[in-house]
Amino acid sequence: MSGDATTSVDDALASFREMMATDGYLLTWAPVDAGDKVVVKIAATEGACEDCLVPLPIMTNIMAKALGPTEYELDHVELPPGATH
Repeated sequence: MSGDATTSVDDALASFREMMATDGYLLTWAPVDAGDKVVVKIAATEGACEDCLVPLPIMTNIMAKALGPTEYELDHVELPPGATH
């Protein structure tokens, strides 16, 4: 993995990270063992807007499209424990 690839993922997810932060969520990502896939993790902070999360299939689609311009593909999205979506 090159530094450029990491920057690309950060850049690709930056607007979503900001949007999620507004609703009280922390969006992070990590590479998966396969090397060319990433997992996007969404964690709730204190006072997070539970109704602001979209259902998992929609979030998965959004994140997969966001990663399109990068060298990586989405492996999966992890929503906060207890998310009803």
